[in-house]
Amino acid sequence: MKKLSLFFFVAFSLILSCNDNKSAAPISTAPSDSATQSNPKDEAAWVPIDSATEMKAWMEYATPGDMHKALAKSNGTWAGETTVWMAKDAPPSTTKSTMINKTVLGGRYQVSNFKGEMMGQAFEGMAITGYDNYLKKFVSTWIDEMGTGIMKMEGQWDESSKKISYSGKWINPANGRECEMRQVYTLVDDNTEIMEMYGPDSKTGQEYKTMEIKLSKKK
Repeated sequence: MKKLSLFFFVAFSLILSCNDNKSAAPISTAPSDSATQSNPKDEAAWVPIDSATEMKAWMEYATPGDMHKALAKSNGTWAGETTVWMAKDAPPSTTKSTMINKTVLGGRYQVSNFKGEMMGQAFEGMAITGYDNYLKKFVSTWIDEMGTGIMKMEGQWDESSKKISYSGKWINPANGRECEMRQVYTLVDDNTEIMEMYGPDSKTGQEYKTMEIKLSKKK
């Protein structure tokens, strides 16, 4: 495996409906009774940890490994061709984009800055991707100009197919529905990668391919 960078969680889900043709109740910000009245008996008992065990665990957790080295191989500038489907049966639209990757904090994370076009307007977003040594998963967050929330996804690398499959959830502010999103990132070769995003159709709620980005690394 040479590169497993998730960079593009485009908040395209904000323009999708994620509904089932029924009105959704607004999201309440008031805490529920269950949230305000915790029952100590329902909580797992704390397991005592000796200092040596704790130090060893934190050192292993904090030390970059092979997955972090693989992530760093995608550092640099990438040219993208972004194709978007606004609905399952809608014709696609294609635009050009640019992504710049760099690792930070001693190689533990990769920051990706994306610039392109969305719905006829300039668009900018940023992702932070890392490999969680404890979870044994890649984790990534995405923020952009089309919202004020943070999207998070987790995924596993499959060596045989050279793919990493991410999954996550996103709240649609139009109806308060929690939408399931899925992303497949394919490493074609050292200079070519493909990202595919899947989400719910606005009319039926059934999953379809909402976006594809073909990436070519600039020399």
